[in-house]
Formats: sequence, C-alpha cells, structure tokens
Amino acid sequence: MPRLSEVIAALDALWPPERAESWDAVGTVAGDPGQEVSRVLFAVDPVQDIVDEAVKLGADLLVTHHPLYLRGTTTVAADTFKGRVVHTLIKHDIALHVAHTNADRADPGVSDALAGALDLRVVRPLVPDPTDPAGRRGLGRVCELDHPLTVREFAARAAARLPATAQGIRVAGDPEALVRTVAVSGGSGDSLFGDVRAAGVDAFLTADLRHHPASEARAHSARAAADGHAKPLALLDAAHWATEWPWCELAAAQLDEISDRNGWGLRVHVSATVTDPWTAHAASTTTTSDTSEAQGAPN
Repeated sequence: MPRLSEVIAALDALWPPERAESWDAVGTVAGDPGQEVSRVLFAVDPVQDIVDEAVKLGADLLVTHHPLYLRGTTTVAADTFKGRVVHTLIKHDIALHVAHTNADRADPGVSDALAGALDLRVVRPLVPDPTDPAGRRGLGRVCELDHPLTVREFAARAAARLPATAQGIRVAGDPEALVRTVAVSGGSGDSLFGDVRAAGVDAFLTADLRHHPASEARAHSARAAADGHAKPLALLDAAHWATEWPWCELAAAQLDEISDRNGWGLRVHVSATVTDPWTAHAASTTTTSDTSEAQGAPN
C-alpha cells in the first residue's frame, strides 16, 4: 500500500504543478505525506457533498480539478463552508489534492477528455504550450468530426454525451450550418476567442460564455464571413462542470494504470455526484402561435 507522498509524486508527474497558471492554487491542500492510501476518489469540485461522499466511500485521498482556496483565506473555522470541508477531511484522515490549470495544459488533459466524450479526433492544442517541443500540450484542442454534422446535430450529440445538467447546451449560430472542425476547451473559454478565430474552425464548444464576448465573437464572425475571409463560427455553451467531468474518468484511468504498474492495488473511483450549481431550467415561452419567428422583448 503506497504512502500519500508516493501517490502525490505520481500525480505531480502527470500534472506538474509548475505548469499551472501563476494565479492558480494547485497541489496538496490537506493530508499527511506518510499516511497510507488505498482508495482514491476523483471529482470536479471540493464541496461538502463530495467530501461526505469520500467519507462514506472510505477514501484516503480526494483529487479534485477545482481548488478549494483559489484566493487564499484567513480562517478554516468550521462554521464557514470551506472550513467545514477542511475539518471533515482532517477528522476522517482524507487528503485533498488539486490539479487545475496544470491538468488543463497536460497531454492528455482536460480538453482531450472533453474531445473524447464527444467522439472528436484531436488534431492539435488550441493554444500550444511553448515549452513543449512536441506541440502536444496546451490549452484547448482543435478537433475534427468523423463525419460532418449540422450545428443542431452536433449540439444534440453534446447534450447526449456530456453529463446532464439543467443548462444543457446553448447554441449561437445557424442550426443547419455544417460542422467539420471544432475547437473545445473544458471550463470557461471565452478568453480564447482570438485563438479560435485563428484556428479557422466551424464551431467552438466550451463553458461560461458571457454575453459581451459571445456577442462580439458572433459579430466578428459574421463580418469575416461576409468579406469572404472566414466561415461563420457557431458557439456551443455547455455547463462548466459538465465540460470538465470527463477529465475525472481520464485521470482515474491514468492513476489506475500507475497503480497496476507499481503493484499498489489502489481502488480508484469517480464521483457521479452533480455539483453544477444550477438545478433547474425553464424554457422561454412565445407570445404568439407562430413559433417560427423570434419574439422580441416584451413591451
């Protein structure tokens, strides 16, 4: 049975902490390096429901994608949400380790797992890591479909293959336009529009698309298409949690392989608990019987 320090060394080899963004908070948050590890749980968010699941499972180590303390803190008092998480972890001898933007940049990383869930063939990183001479690491991925789909069909594929959430998949663009190439980025991706345009893809699937960046991207795409310089760009906006959850399965498989190679006998699990904060969705209703026309704002 390995020590926590041995398992963490293996995880750091997969996702070196020095490759995280400078603002990020990755690495081990809680845990005794000398404690033995027999069971590991992977999840996206280090929230109380996940920690309670780790306790019930009898896990010794919880690995999450999102940090617990991204901006630091002055207290771990148990009457605070995050403090209660820390107290629960320590009380039950559960270590917490975070792999965030270092997992985003990895090969394979978060966006590779997202592409795999959508049955896309990865061509290259969307934003290559300049420190990788092989050109395989970086943020996002540029991908190809096995056969062209309409935007409507590709959105339906994403809705069917990503974990179900209240949001589902929001779409901007002509639903009948053909999609052959796609850029994907797990998590918030609207800072990557310049790279997406440079990639010349037909669609961009990511999460957390804000109104103004999405509106500007659509306007830029329409102008470029009208001038004959580019194809119209379709946008597909999924739930943040849903775009990153496939990484948990990828990461668990990677640790399983390491465990088998070293004879550790780890039992590795992936949480199926939905920690997306949105819990319901009410579709907008039309004000006339003609649903084929977009309705304006109410008077």
